[in-house]
Parts: sequence; structure tokens; C-alpha cells
Amino acid sequence: MSILIDNLVLYDQEYKIEIGRPSDQFFYFFDYDERSYKINMEFQHFHTFYELCILLADNAGHLINGSWYNLRCCDIVALRPSLLHRTQYPEGAPCKRLIIQFHLPKEPAQLEGSMKAIYSIFNEKVPIYRFEGKYQRLVFEKLNGIFQLSQSPDTLSDLLIHNRFLEFLGLIYSFKNKNIYSNNADFDNVTEKMYKITAYIHRHYAEDLSLEGLASEFYLSGSYLSHQFKKVTGFGLTNYIQMTRVRNAQAQLVLGNTPITDIAFNCGFNSFSQFNRTFNKFVGKSPSAFRKESAYKSEKPLLVEAA
Repeated sequence: MSILIDNLVLYDQEYKIEIGRPSDQFFYFFDYDERSYKINMEFQHFHTFYELCILLADNAGHLINGSWYNLRCCDIVALRPSLLHRTQYPEGAPCKRLIIQFHLPKEPAQLEGSMKAIYSIFNEKVPIYRFEGKYQRLVFEKLNGIFQLSQSPDTLSDLLIHNRFLEFLGLIYSFKNKNIYSNNADFDNVTEKMYKITAYIHRHYAEDLSLEGLASEFYLSGSYLSHQFKKVTGFGLTNYIQMTRVRNAQAQLVLGNTPITDIAFNCGFNSFSQFNRTFNKFVGKSPSAFRKESAYKSEKPLLVEAA
């Protein structure tokens, strides 16, 4: 039975809308569900499709390429393919959320400009959207319309859902200048500093990174950085750097045809043997085996956890 959350969003727990599969050129998956602290992922992951994460509860957070963002109810997180991210759900009652994953086929040349504009909402430096008043109402009315259309499917349902979804994305683009999101992360100074370091690692993973170099960059002692980094992130610094490089290598292996040797050096490894050894350590298979397997299993999101 559907309910109205925050007097704004229609929701029915465990309700799903599915059109196609992730491996198809045309694919939609709407997942109305909830998640709890117990299933927080250990490390950031990526998808081969576009994803919108809409939290329907307060006090959750999101890591995007190592940067932390606080979220509140009805914030829209727009995640492009290959972007490393992880939702952090708080302790306590499970958080309701809506996840939308999709692929859209290539549009005719006449529409390329319009679609490029729509996709630009996924490429903002901070791809999180928070609207108020009539702008928020108009955006979520489109989503509610999709929910209602799916209740009584007929021959035209998939087409109408697709059209309504494009209108939804179009409104986010049109209202970009009305976005009031600001990141009010309430961290102590040490935690804030450690997240600045994780973000730096994600920006510079292809470069030479070391404990000594990062300690110097952030005016810390090596021992202090090592201890606090592990305390805040749950990872040793070296393992975090390696996992960031491996995740980015996975994305390049799946989403392109770049030679594996080039990927190794693109992702900051000093030699192919080091890349192969590190990749095996965290993924449990060689880069070539991973690429080959992913070609046959592209319908599944890649959620490889650290060993």
C-alpha cells in the first residue's frame, strides 16, 4: 500500500518498476525500498549505468570520490557511470530510499544538444540537488506520475514512463539555479581532515602517493596520519590508495577498450606485475579475467568488496 512521505513522495516498500535489463541499451529500474546501517558497504563502488539515489529520510551521508556529503530527506544524488560512491546509512531505524538506475538509447542527431544538457546534471562538481517549495513539488510530481503509471500497466506504459522520466530529468536541469544544497557535515577537525585526504587520493590516484608525501601535503606527522586515517576510514592508508586505484582500473576495464597495460599505468601502478598482483589481491582474479567475465555479466552492478 502506497504512502506519501514528507507530504511529497509516493512510496511503497519493496515496490519495483523494471523495463529491460542493465545490459540493454534501454533500461529502467526503480527500487522503492529501505536500507539500514548493518548493510553499509565497506568501500566505494561504481555502476556501468546512470543512477539516482533519493534518500527519503534524514541523517544519511554519501561518499563520492572520497568526499563526504550529508543528506536529508528528498535530496537527489546524481551518479554517472564509473563514479565511485557509497551511501552511509545511520544507526537506528532503516532509511527509506528510492534508487533509479537507467540506460537511455542514443537519440537522433537533432536531439543530441538537448540530451547533452540533461546529462550535464550528472557532471556537476557536487551532483546533489535539493529544491524547495514549488520547484521541489514540480520535480517530485513527475516521479509520482511514474509511480502511478506503473500501477496499471498497458501497451503504452513503458513509453509514457520514459517520457515522464525525461521530463523529470529536464526539470532538474531547468531548476539547477534553484538548487540550494550545501554540505553541512558536522565533523570534528580530525575527521574532516581525513576526508580531505581521501578526496585528495581520489583526485590524484594516478600519481605517486605515499604516507610521507601525504603527511607533508597536509602538514601532519606520518604516524599521526596513519593512525587517524585507519580510525576514520577503517582502512590502512596504503590499502585505501590501492583500492582506489583498483576500483578505477575496474571501471576502465569494463567501460572501455583501453589495453590492460595502459590501464595499469593510467591508475598509478609502477609496473604491470604490481598491477596484476594488487588487482588479484582485492578482486580475486586477474584484470584480463575480470574484463572477460564482465563482458558476459554486464547486467549486474560491480560491487567488489575489499579483502
